[in-house]
Amino acid sequence: MLAMGLMTGCAVNPVTGESQLSLISESQEWSLGAEQYVPTQQTQGGQFYLDPELTIYVRDVGRKLAAVSDRPDMPYEFVVLNNGVPNAWALPSGKIAINRGLLVELEDEAQLASVLGHEIVHAAARHSVQRMQTGMIINAGIAGVGMAVANSEWGQMAMGGAAMGAQLALAQYGQSDELESDHYGIRYMVEAGYDPMAAVELQQLFVEMSKGQESNYLTSLFSTHPPSQERVNRNLALARELGSNGYRGRDVFEKRLAFLRSRQPAYDAYDDAIKQIQSENFQNALTNVNKAIKLEPGEAMFYALRGQLLEHLDKPAAAAEDFDKAVSLYPEMFRYRLQRGLNAYGRGDLALAKSDITDANRLVPTAIGYLRLGDIAVRENRRDDAVALYSTAAEAGGSVGEEARRKLAKLSQG
Repeated sequence: MLAMGLMTGCAVNPVTGESQLSLISESQEWSLGAEQYVPTQQTQGGQFYLDPELTIYVRDVGRKLAAVSDRPDMPYEFVVLNNGVPNAWALPSGKIAINRGLLVELEDEAQLASVLGHEIVHAAARHSVQRMQTGMIINAGIAGVGMAVANSEWGQMAMGGAAMGAQLALAQYGQSDELESDHYGIRYMVEAGYDPMAAVELQQLFVEMSKGQESNYLTSLFSTHPPSQERVNRNLALARELGSNGYRGRDVFEKRLAFLRSRQPAYDAYDDAIKQIQSENFQNALTNVNKAIKLEPGEAMFYALRGQLLEHLDKPAAAAEDFDKAVSLYPEMFRYRLQRGLNAYGRGDLALAKSDITDANRLVPTAIGYLRLGDIAVRENRRDDAVALYSTAAEAGGSVGEEARRKLAKLSQG
């Protein structure tokens, strides 16, 4: 990644006006964001497609703030992700995402604006780029495919650019970056007409939640955006200085969130199924995921999880039906095609396995995908293709990489 920006030098921080190290040009920054945005969304749960109007609403609020930012010309994009973990993130060039799990914690549009304004500053001030330059992003080991108990597992499986995007989205910001994003995000809020006290309330909420029983639930948010009383105090001082007579938008926010809130019992049942899987209570997990499907039969992730459970319970044919359903509901999602492809491989349907895994790898390359495509190439007597596929999979750590290296050595001996 750093090889892309060998022209070392200094540049001015577009938000603060201070000098900073610049190894990556603006054009490269924009390309990085564009290339990594969709794969990173996919590794973090994919889009919340059940309510496209919610994404339009979030996008409209984000655009109000982006228009008054210090880099209004960036190609900003905003998306709602189908992820229950309360979090939000920004990639280079203004590619921003907020999880449904954070939206349901908010009380009004002003609090939403405080989240988005904060993330806009991260992008506008090039914080993600700075983290890349200072070596804070490292290659993660690639996991094999087991029972998916969290969306983050799929991020850990990703290879190449998708893995880097996931790491950028989930890496921790330093205290100075967080304070900077709080400060200028509040200024963007006021410029866009919002009440800056919403930013104070949000930080107070996060501080309180980090002290209580919900801290484990918010691990992702707190690890990437660590709360502190210092941030609350600074936000409060700035809000008082700027005044607190801006727009709150509680009624319109609740109207836009009505559908998501009405489906929360289904996602709660899904989360309960995940907890049961972690405790290896697979029958109880199946009961909970069946409940989730009954409450919201249009959610692909519910069928995908039930498919995995049925596979674990040695019912591959029934699992195949659920993977078919997940793909039909959200055909753009890589992991549903990957799951269906792996299931098809296990059942001996090599044509479907090859098609699905190939499609999945085009979206988000994974080590297990390369490994099984290598196995298919061997069975089709395509030795050179198998060597290339196993070689890629062998770059991974863990059991997947070990299996690929073993099979690669066997081919070399043969």
